Amino acid sequence: MAYKLLVVDDDKDAVETLEKRLNQEGYKVAVAFDGEEALLKIKEVDPDIMLLDLMLPKLNGFEVLKEVREKYKDRWRPIIIISAETDLEAVKKSYNLEADHYLTKPCTMDNILRGIRTMISLIPLRTDK
Repeated sequence: MAYKLLVVDDDKDAVETLEKRLNQEGYKVAVAFDGEEALLKIKEVDPDIMLLDLMLPKLNGFEVLKEVREKYKDRWRPIIIISAETDLEAVKKSYNLEADHYLTKPCTMDNILRGIRTMISLIPLRTDK
């Protein structure tokens, strides 16, 4: 089974690079470039995992994270924050809003892939099936 990922970032070059590499790794990748588009893509794609930047136009990553956690309680959907925000308050706020992992930019593709694999390994543990 190919896991579906939603990559949300307003940096189009970074998204293109990430999308290409994740596709090569066998993931199905959807992308969004702002917070509003991210919420629409969640309904459309029903991703298994989200990679979410915090600094986004329209709705920021905190707002997206909060709405996803409030609206989609039917199943656990891991959310990995990938952000240039390095201050402790942003990290704490992300975890308080139930982010599952936090990576700071710039980060290596190996770290991103490790985070995704870790979240995939936890999915069976968080599922009632």
